[in-house]
Amino acid sequence: MTYIRPDNRALDQIRATKITANISPYAEGSALIEVGGTKVICTASVEERVPIFLRNKGIGWVTAEYAMLPRATNTRTQRETQRPAGRTQEIQRLIGRSLRAVVDTKLLGERQIFIDCDVIQADGGTRCASITGAYVALALACRRLLKQSLVKTSPLLSEVAAVSVGIVEGTPVVDLAYAEDSTADVDMNIVCTGAGKFIEIQGTAEREPFSRDAMDEMLILAEKGINELFEIQRRALNS
Repeated sequence: MTYIRPDNRALDQIRATKITANISPYAEGSALIEVGGTKVICTASVEERVPIFLRNKGIGWVTAEYAMLPRATNTRTQRETQRPAGRTQEIQRLIGRSLRAVVDTKLLGERQIFIDCDVIQADGGTRCASITGAYVALALACRRLLKQSLVKTSPLLSEVAAVSVGIVEGTPVVDLAYAEDSTADVDMNIVCTGAGKFIEIQGTAEREPFSRDAMDEMLILAEKGINELFEIQRRALNS
Protein backbone atom coordinates (compact mmCIF):
# COMPACT_ATOMS: atom_id res chain seq x y z
CA MET A 1 0.00 0.00 0.00
CA THR A 2 1.36 3.40 -1.02
CA TYR A 3 1.95 5.82 1.85
CA ILE A 4 -0.05 9.05 1.56
CA ARG A 5 1.26 11.98 3.57
CA PRO A 6 -1.15 13.82 5.92
CA ASP A 7 -0.89 17.04 3.86
CA ASN A 8 -0.83 15.16 0.51
CA ARG A 9 2.71 16.30 -0.31
CA ALA A 10 4.90 14.24 -2.61
CA LEU A 11 7.46 12.09 -0.80
CA ASP A 12 10.27 14.39 -1.99
CA GLN A 13 8.40 17.68 -1.47
CA ILE A 14 9.39 20.08 1.30
CA ARG A 15 6.71 22.14 3.03
CA ALA A 16 5.85 25.61 1.78
CA THR A 17 8.81 27.67 3.01
CA LYS A 18 9.14 31.44 3.25
CA ILE A 19 11.99 33.52 4.63
CA THR A 20 11.44 37.22 5.35
CA ALA A 21 14.70 39.12 5.85
CA ASN A 22 15.31 42.18 8.04
CA ILE A 23 12.34 41.75 10.35
CA SER A 24 14.10 43.39 13.30
CA PRO A 25 15.11 47.07 13.16
CA TYR A 26 17.70 46.55 15.91
CA ALA A 27 19.62 43.36 15.12
CA GLU A 28 22.53 43.46 12.67
CA GLY A 29 20.84 40.61 10.82
CA SER A 30 17.39 39.06 11.17
CA ALA A 31 14.93 36.75 9.46
CA LEU A 32 11.57 35.09 10.01
CA ILE A 33 11.45 31.59 8.57
CA GLU A 34 8.14 29.82 8.04
CA VAL A 35 8.24 26.13 7.18
CA GLY A 36 4.67 24.90 6.98
CA GLY A 37 3.29 25.53 10.46
CA THR A 38 6.72 26.05 12.01
CA LYS A 39 7.79 29.67 12.49
CA VAL A 40 11.12 30.82 13.90
CA ILE A 41 12.51 34.32 14.42
CA CYS A 42 16.29 34.38 13.92
CA THR A 43 18.48 37.35 14.85
CA ALA A 44 22.23 37.91 14.58
CA SER A 45 23.87 40.34 17.01
CA VAL A 46 27.47 41.51 16.57
CA GLU A 47 29.43 41.91 19.79
CA GLU A 48 32.89 43.48 19.93
CA ARG A 49 34.18 40.79 22.27
CA VAL A 50 34.84 37.07 22.24
CA PRO A 51 34.67 34.29 24.84
CA ILE A 52 37.54 34.17 27.34
CA PHE A 53 39.23 31.23 25.62
CA LEU A 54 39.64 33.31 22.43
CA ARG A 55 40.79 36.62 23.87
CA ASN A 56 43.86 38.21 22.28
CA LYS A 57 44.04 35.56 19.56
CA GLY A 58 42.73 37.74 16.75
CA ILE A 59 39.90 35.40 15.78
CA GLY A 60 36.15 35.58 16.21
CA TRP A 61 33.34 33.27 17.21
CA VAL A 62 29.77 32.41 16.27
CA THR A 63 27.44 30.98 18.89
CA ALA A 64 23.72 30.38 19.18
CA GLU A 65 20.82 30.18 21.59
CA TYR A 66 17.50 28.45 20.90
CA ALA A 67 14.22 28.82 22.72
CA MET A 68 10.60 27.90 22.23
CA LEU A 69 7.77 30.14 23.41
CA PRO A 70 5.47 28.47 25.95
CA ARG A 71 2.50 28.31 23.56
CA ALA A 72 4.44 27.49 20.42
CA THR A 73 2.90 24.02 20.77
CA ASN A 74 -0.59 22.58 21.34
CA THR A 75 -0.12 22.63 25.10
CA ARG A 76 1.88 25.11 27.14
CA THR A 77 5.47 24.19 27.88
CA GLN A 78 7.22 25.72 30.85
CA ARG A 79 9.52 28.62 30.08
CA GLU A 80 13.19 27.73 30.65
CA THR A 81 14.17 30.59 32.94
CA GLN A 82 16.89 28.95 35.01
CA ARG A 83 18.86 26.62 32.77
CA PRO A 84 18.12 25.30 29.26
CA ALA A 85 16.84 21.73 29.18
CA GLY A 86 18.98 19.01 27.61
CA ARG A 87 17.11 19.12 24.29
CA THR A 88 17.49 22.89 24.10
CA GLN A 89 21.23 22.71 24.78
CA GLU A 90 21.63 20.04 22.12
CA ILE A 91 19.79 22.13 19.51
CA GLN A 92 21.64 25.37 20.21
CA ARG A 93 24.98 23.57 20.01
CA LEU A 94 23.92 22.11 16.68
CA ILE A 95 22.97 25.55 15.35
CA GLY A 96 26.27 27.02 16.52
CA ARG A 97 28.33 24.17 14.98
CA SER A 98 26.44 24.42 11.72
CA LEU A 99 27.07 28.15 11.34
CA ARG A 100 30.71 28.04 12.46
CA ALA A 101 31.35 25.44 9.76
CA VAL A 102 30.76 28.10 7.09
CA VAL A 103 32.56 31.01 8.77
CA ASP A 104 36.25 31.91 8.60
CA THR A 105 36.68 33.13 12.16
CA LYS A 106 40.05 34.72 11.31
CA LEU A 107 38.33 37.03 8.82
CA LEU A 108 35.69 37.85 11.41
CA GLY A 109 38.28 39.46 13.65
CA GLU A 110 38.09 39.51 17.42
CA ARG A 111 34.30 39.79 17.61
CA GLN A 112 31.40 37.46 18.19
CA ILE A 113 28.16 37.00 16.28
CA PHE A 114 25.42 35.83 18.61
CA ILE A 115 22.53 34.01 16.94
CA ASP A 116 19.15 33.82 18.68
CA CYS A 117 16.52 31.43 17.34
CA ASP A 118 13.10 31.80 18.94
CA VAL A 119 10.36 29.39 17.92
CA ILE A 120 7.01 31.17 17.94
CA GLN A 121 5.08 28.24 16.44
CA ALA A 122 6.17 24.61 16.25
CA ASP A 123 4.98 21.93 13.84
CA GLY A 124 8.08 19.77 13.51
CA GLY A 125 11.56 20.52 12.15
CA THR A 126 12.29 23.48 14.43
CA ARG A 127 16.05 22.82 14.60
CA CYS A 128 16.34 22.55 10.82
CA ALA A 129 14.26 25.69 10.30
CA SER A 130 16.41 27.49 12.87
CA ILE A 131 19.64 26.64 11.04
CA THR A 132 18.21 27.61 7.65
CA GLY A 133 16.81 30.92 8.92
CA ALA A 134 19.85 31.67 11.06
CA TYR A 135 22.09 31.52 8.01
CA VAL A 136 20.14 34.40 6.44
CA ALA A 137 20.43 36.45 9.63
CA LEU A 138 24.16 35.68 9.79
CA ALA A 139 24.70 36.62 6.14
CA LEU A 140 22.95 39.96 6.68
CA ALA A 141 25.11 40.67 9.74
CA CYS A 142 28.24 39.93 7.71
CA ARG A 143 27.02 42.29 4.99
CA ARG A 144 26.70 45.03 7.59
CA LEU A 145 30.23 44.39 8.87
CA LEU A 146 31.49 44.76 5.31
CA LYS A 147 29.47 47.92 4.70
CA GLN A 148 30.84 49.47 7.87
CA SER A 149 34.40 48.44 6.87
CA LEU A 150 34.76 46.41 10.06
CA VAL A 151 35.94 43.47 7.98
CA LYS A 152 37.81 43.57 4.67
CA THR A 153 36.39 40.32 3.31
CA SER A 154 33.16 38.53 4.16
CA PRO A 155 33.89 35.75 6.66
CA LEU A 156 31.21 33.56 5.07
CA LEU A 157 32.71 30.59 3.25
CA SER A 158 29.50 28.95 2.04
CA GLU A 159 25.78 28.67 2.55
CA VAL A 160 24.26 26.28 5.07
CA ALA A 161 20.78 24.80 5.36
CA ALA A 162 19.14 21.84 7.04
CA VAL A 163 16.18 19.56 6.50
CA SER A 164 14.64 16.58 8.21
CA VAL A 165 14.09 13.23 6.54
CA GLY A 166 12.63 10.04 7.88
CA ILE A 167 10.84 6.78 7.29
CA VAL A 168 7.10 6.76 7.92
CA GLU A 169 5.12 3.56 7.40
CA GLY A 170 8.14 2.09 5.67
CA THR A 171 8.48 5.00 3.23
CA PRO A 172 11.33 7.56 3.10
CA VAL A 173 10.04 11.16 3.13
CA VAL A 174 11.50 14.65 3.44
CA ASP A 175 10.68 17.54 5.79
CA LEU A 176 8.50 15.87 8.39
CA ALA A 177 5.73 17.86 10.02
CA TYR A 178 4.84 16.94 13.60
CA ALA A 179 2.12 14.47 12.54
CA GLU A 180 4.77 12.43 10.71
CA ASP A 181 7.66 13.09 13.06
CA SER A 182 5.73 11.80 16.06
CA THR A 183 5.05 8.44 14.38
CA ALA A 184 8.18 8.02 12.25
CA ASP A 185 10.11 4.75 12.24
CA VAL A 186 13.30 6.73 11.54
CA ASP A 187 13.98 10.41 12.23
CA MET A 188 17.02 12.14 10.73
CA ASN A 189 18.29 15.72 10.46
CA ILE A 190 20.75 16.64 7.71
CA VAL A 191 22.85 19.82 7.62
CA CYS A 192 24.78 20.66 4.42
CA THR A 193 26.90 23.43 2.97
CA GLY A 194 26.30 25.11 -0.36
CA ALA A 195 29.10 22.96 -1.76
CA GLY A 196 27.12 19.83 -0.92
CA LYS A 197 29.31 18.80 2.01
CA PHE A 198 27.77 17.40 5.16
CA ILE A 199 28.10 19.24 8.46
CA GLU A 200 25.91 16.96 10.50
CA ILE A 201 23.84 13.80 10.08
CA GLN A 202 21.66 13.01 13.09
CA GLY A 203 19.72 9.80 12.58
CA THR A 204 17.82 7.52 14.92
CA ALA A 205 15.74 4.39 14.41
CA GLU A 206 12.76 4.90 16.69
CA ARG A 207 11.43 1.40 16.05
CA GLU A 208 12.95 -0.85 13.39
CA PRO A 209 16.63 -0.50 12.38
CA PHE A 210 17.10 0.86 8.86
CA SER A 211 19.24 -0.37 5.98
CA ARG A 212 22.05 1.31 4.10
CA ASP A 213 19.77 1.51 1.04
CA ALA A 214 17.13 3.34 3.09
CA MET A 215 19.75 5.74 4.38
CA ASP A 216 20.93 6.45 0.83
CA GLU A 217 17.32 7.16 -0.18
CA MET A 218 16.95 9.62 2.70
CA LEU A 219 20.20 11.38 1.81
CA ILE A 220 19.01 11.82 -1.78
CA LEU A 221 15.75 13.31 -0.50
CA ALA A 222 17.69 15.61 1.85
CA GLU A 223 19.99 16.81 -0.94
CA LYS A 224 17.03 17.79 -3.13
CA GLY A 225 15.25 19.53 -0.26
CA ILE A 226 18.33 21.43 0.89
CA ASN A 227 19.06 22.66 -2.63
CA GLU A 228 15.52 24.08 -2.72
CA LEU A 229 16.13 25.77 0.63
CA PHE A 230 19.31 27.38 -0.73
CA GLU A 231 17.23 28.97 -3.49
CA ILE A 232 14.76 30.30 -0.92
CA GLN A 233 17.63 31.73 1.15
CA ARG A 234 19.09 33.44 -1.91
CA ARG A 235 15.78 35.03 -2.80
CA ALA A 236 15.40 36.33 0.75
CA LEU A 237 18.90 37.82 0.72
CA ASN A 238 18.34 39.45 -2.67
CA SER A 239 14.92 40.88 -1.84
